[in-house]
Amino acid sequence: MILFTADELRALLGRPLADAQYDLAHDTAEDILRGEVGQRLGDPPQPGVKSIAMAVGARVLTNPAGVRSEQAGGMIVSYADAQTGVALSDDERRRLRRAVGIAPGAGSLNIAPADAAPRFSTWRAS
Repeated sequence: MILFTADELRALLGRPLADAQYDLAHDTAEDILRGEVGQRLGDPPQPGVKSIAMAVGARVLTNPAGVRSEQAGGMIVSYADAQTGVALSDDERRRLRRAVGIAPGAGSLNIAPADAAPRFSTWRAS
């Protein structure tokens, strides 16, 4: 499965990219997305998935540890990027789940097939 190409990632980063760096970024992004939505991730990916995958892939190469500021002697640098580190933000998670067809708020308790769902009835006052 190809979530994004090396040329697309190069354009996003604005710098040269070795094949090994592309492979690392792509494989890590795919692993993170599959970890969230499993086999629902299509081949080719559904619309909306590429932008999320590319953002994660770019973070793999630019700031995988999620550093927000650095200090060297008397010099302190703070990064303005709201999303850092190799993980999905809440917004990316929502967008990804919507792109692959998982309803908002869906969890392991409400996605089971109907024949495997627990049997209960809801009491209602008449």
